[in-house]
Amino acid sequence: MNDRAEAPSILRESAVIVFVNSVAGGGRARSYVAQFQKLFESFQVHAQFVMTSSAGELESSVQNSISQGQRVLFAMGGDGTFQALANAAFGAEALLGVLPVGGGNDFAAALGLPDDPVKAAEAILRGNQRFVDLVRVRTGEGRTRLYAGGGGIGLDAEAARYASGAYRWLPGRLRYIASALRALVGYVPIEVRIDFPGTDLISWEAKALLAAVLNSPTYGAGLRLAPGATLDDAWLHVISIGDIDTLGVLRLLPRLMGSGELRTSLLKRWRVSKVRLTTRKPSLFHGDGEILGPTPVEIEVVPRAVRVLAPGAP
Repeated sequence: MNDRAEAPSILRESAVIVFVNSVAGGGRARSYVAQFQKLFESFQVHAQFVMTSSAGELESSVQNSISQGQRVLFAMGGDGTFQALANAAFGAEALLGVLPVGGGNDFAAALGLPDDPVKAAEAILRGNQRFVDLVRVRTGEGRTRLYAGGGGIGLDAEAARYASGAYRWLPGRLRYIASALRALVGYVPIEVRIDFPGTDLISWEAKALLAAVLNSPTYGAGLRLAPGATLDDAWLHVISIGDIDTLGVLRLLPRLMGSGELRTSLLKRWRVSKVRLTTRKPSLFHGDGEILGPTPVEIEVVPRAVRVLAPGAP
């Protein structure tokens, strides 16, 4: 393979650091390191691979590298891994990349990267720079955090706990479907209020299976809840799914497992730049599958928040 000339000059002329979340994708990230190292060499890109044992450790390592002047930084893992990279690098004028080897790679998919990790890495090494939006959330405990793809409260937040725990070993969408089914056991729909600050939109109150706020078209490894979303449209895509009983959820599963689409009259959508979610009882909010904190949560889009490498035209 002679692709050396196709790597952007910023990669060939800079020291690239690849932060590996060794537990991402049920631990499969480790199995790709040697292959990625050879691939980077074939593109004449000098890269240092730094092993970390969690997203938190990865974030600390990124912050340390930025303090030492490093500015081309990759994350090797899933959506939660990229979230750690983005939070650490936000405001640092860095160029970021994602090598998707996690259980859920919705942010990478929204960038246009292939499902296959090696093909995705090749696309990144030939990629162009672009700016993408992030989502800033402030939780009920006062914690502020950025996330890249999708987040929410309700059944999906409960499922996120299982997806990052007992079901971590399952691949892709199956992991999230299995986690959602487990979360359904004994689940009680949340009473949620959705407010839209700065607009004339009427607040929405209902019992809901979940309420989600997306920056990407999909989350949960391909569940297509916001098909019109793009990573640079400067909008939040807010979703509410009404109180569907267990039997109703089971009827939706074949389509979810196949196309990832969810078609039900109980689905509501809004497009805004800010939103506030309040629940009658405290509920946990997740972003990119990571539990971020309790409601109430205030959420806003951060346009052109970070610069990333992605396939396609510059």
